[in-house]
Amino acid sequence: MSGALTGSSVLPGFAEAGFVAPRYEGETLGSVLPALADVLGVPAAGGDEARSAGARATLGLPTADRVCLVLVDGLGLENLAERSGHAPFLRSLLPGGRRLVTGYPSTTAASLGLLGTGAGPGRTGMVGYSARNPATGALANLVSWTDAGPARDWQREPTLLESIQAAGVEVTSVGPARFAGSGLTEAVLRGGSYMGAESLADRVDATVYSLMAPGLVYLYWGDVDKIGHHHGWGSWQWGEAVTELDHELARLARSLPPRTLLAVTADHGMVDVDRSSRWDVATTPALAQEVELVAGEPRAVHVHTRSAAPEAVDAVAARWRDTLGPAAVVATRDEAVAAGWFGPVADHVRPVIGDVVVAATGRSTIVDSRTQSAASLELLGVHGSFTSREMVVPLLTQQGR
Repeated sequence: MSGALTGSSVLPGFAEAGFVAPRYEGETLGSVLPALADVLGVPAAGGDEARSAGARATLGLPTADRVCLVLVDGLGLENLAERSGHAPFLRSLLPGGRRLVTGYPSTTAASLGLLGTGAGPGRTGMVGYSARNPATGALANLVSWTDAGPARDWQREPTLLESIQAAGVEVTSVGPARFAGSGLTEAVLRGGSYMGAESLADRVDATVYSLMAPGLVYLYWGDVDKIGHHHGWGSWQWGEAVTELDHELARLARSLPPRTLLAVTADHGMVDVDRSSRWDVATTPALAQEVELVAGEPRAVHVHTRSAAPEAVDAVAARWRDTLGPAAVVATRDEAVAAGWFGPVADHVRPVIGDVVVAATGRSTIVDSRTQSAASLELLGVHGSFTSREMVVPLLTQQGR
């Protein structure tokens, strides 16, 4: 399953890099909540029964009285498959699982937007870890929600959790207490009630308690991604994090009430960086020339140019192509939008996308030490680009009798 979109593969270097184009219909992260709504016998997405039923048929899910959706941040399908010795429970679900393709960029803010609304970044405005705020011109962080303004002004699509709740299903989200009412939660996962719990064991307990009554519970776990960033997904520390996860998810599966569907998925995968293939805009004059702001993240860069004139944008794109060579695929905004990278693009989202959009190949990264913290520059595990390791995530299911 390539997930290729018309136009993506014709951009210079896209096919040669072995990239997987984003998917916004069918076997995609955006189909999960509509499908789970249909599992419970209600429509999602503003009452779109056909979409919900079609999503459930595509993902091959049974009906159930209760649903538990677990989102494991950073657990790409290839990462899991290659380290599955650490995860006997999840490994047992792999043969019957689904291979989903996420959107672009393959990063938490964008993917949670796709999961939570069913719409791609071109409609949600969740175009990366950071993005230029058109209202201020400043760099907004779409995870911590710093300098992004009101969440509902930035992200204007209705959320699927709201739709499912409006259809009469009890909806509960379980995660860190600090995420309750946060900008990111309000933007893409608002709807239902929120239960704060810190350890994974406590989140499992809270989930089981919430499912004593029929409904849908969404459980988020972020430590696999956090440890991957700091130690790399190939590290022993990442393996131990997956072992802990697997142990608790196995306990969750054993503890769920009868006729509960457990669904485990992820927002993206991860690659470990090659420090010899890293460019810093701050110290590379050809990359800094005529560039006003660099947003996004090291694998998926939004370049905002000083001049919006087409010839100026084209000149910046050409310099970046010449400088980065095969280490990146470089597209102007118009080229990226035409290729479907962000899905359909709303007028208010268009200026959030960089004038030039850069996707790193292999294990390359592009950073800007003028705006990124020293700690972020040292991350070993990263994501955001189009490699299959980053783009393909699992959907693993098990139904209690």
